[in-house]
Amino acid sequence: MKANELRKKTKDELTTMLVDLSREKFNLRMQKGTGQLAKPDQVKKVRRDIARVNTLMNEKSRA
Repeated sequence: MKANELRKKTKDELTTMLVDLSREKFNLRMQKGTGQLAKPDQVKKVRRDIARVNTLMNEKSRA
């Protein structure tokens, strides 16, 4: 997910996206724990997407 695409979204959409990403991160951790994780690089991508969304939410709250 690109930051430019995320900037166009509203705060409610970003909050919803953050919840979805958190669930996905949890599911990936469970798959990793049971040894079923097919794409280990996916964990890193989800973590970075969560950080992007949090950053943009902070930017919007300050503006």
